[in-house]
Amino acid sequence: MTQAQRRVISGWGRTSPITAEVARPDLDNAVSAIVQNADKIVARGLGRSYGDAAQVGGGLTLDMTGLDRILSFDASTGVVEVEAGVSLDHLIRTLTPQGWFVPVTPGTRYVTVGGAIASDVHGKNHHAVGSFGQHVVELTLVAADGSLITASADHNSDVFWATVGGMGLTGVILRAKVQMRAVETARMLATTQRSANLDDLMADMASIDADVPYSVAWVDTSARGKRFGRGLISHGDHAKRTDLPTGANPFALGLPESVEVPADLPAITLNRYTVAAFNELWFRKAPRNATPILTSLADFFHPLDMVNKWNRIYGRPGFVQYQFVVPDSGAELIGKSIRAIAATGGTSFLTVLKRFGVGNQSPLSFPIQGWTLALDIPARIDGLEQVLDKLDERVAEAGGRVYLSKDARLRPELLATMYPRLSQWQETRRTLDPQGIFRSDLAVRLDI
Repeated sequence: MTQAQRRVISGWGRTSPITAEVARPDLDNAVSAIVQNADKIVARGLGRSYGDAAQVGGGLTLDMTGLDRILSFDASTGVVEVEAGVSLDHLIRTLTPQGWFVPVTPGTRYVTVGGAIASDVHGKNHHAVGSFGQHVVELTLVAADGSLITASADHNSDVFWATVGGMGLTGVILRAKVQMRAVETARMLATTQRSANLDDLMADMASIDADVPYSVAWVDTSARGKRFGRGLISHGDHAKRTDLPTGANPFALGLPESVEVPADLPAITLNRYTVAAFNELWFRKAPRNATPILTSLADFFHPLDMVNKWNRIYGRPGFVQYQFVVPDSGAELIGKSIRAIAATGGTSFLTVLKRFGVGNQSPLSFPIQGWTLALDIPARIDGLEQVLDKLDERVAEAGGRVYLSKDARLRPELLATMYPRLSQWQETRRTLDPQGIFRSDLAVRLDI
């Protein structure tokens, strides 16, 4: 039996730390044995969920990073079988030099495959290929009684889609087969262009997404007046060999060593003046004329990974990442939410806008067709909770939802409105786990 140790853990936002019992198994059968003897348990990967989804007070947190092996890879089809603790970083470093890239990546590559499935992560290409779960060929789950269940979109599909986006509450994902994406190089051919205000930004993005597989926008939340919501749109595709200079190594990954924020910065470091200055520099850094350039995978997909422990810049109080999606009919909430948060005196250091395509069959998967906005806000802001509560209500009324993997504070009464197939998911969960041993602080808070 793997020995548990007491550790202080929290989500990436650091707003809800707990002292927890944490076990780190490195064998399949150890996971089954632990689950069979648990009263309350949740799996955890690399800790990049922002809120309280991967921790459970008074129970056992199962650190899956000890199960981090690539089990098999078919170089002709691009299907890889991995243990759940394998990170996207490991997959990229191992398989991209062989001509295969991860099908979907969020803004960090330091996410485990198990976590990517449980959160059904999305990336800059959702409008083109959907979310991570749609590229999972098969998964193996440890059920509440310690038995193994194999599921796919065609076999045990109710279990599969309840687990994709299921926040680790249907069981422990033990391993998975994932369809990788074929690429000719490890470089991106990317374009960054300016948009003068939020209306232009959204119009430009809607037009661009019809022609490119990857796109994302950074929004300057400090801009006012006619410049309100101005931003930069980055879009592009994997470079082909013919795009590279003669003699260039097509699979030089260009993943630099990260620098580390050594300690928590004073809370005053991020204020409206420093953020406004940064935003002005960042906007002007982009060329006036949009021209495609070759760039690295890290620069395009994971720029924040270049700064290890960047969450420390918010100081000890931590930060809230508020991410919601609304259908096109609710698009006005993008601007209204930016204004509402700015009115509190809050400053979002990083604000990202994307378009989603059609969602999938998972009852708890976050993406629906429309607009998604993510804002990083210092948790210390007075009145922030009340403003976000009101925004939650408006998002729900518009037919939208907040992202559970980012959430740390949603009120439970709004969950069923945001996720109208919640009862279907709960029925499958009860079948898999009648005693409710798979729990997290998020599940307790939302009463699911």
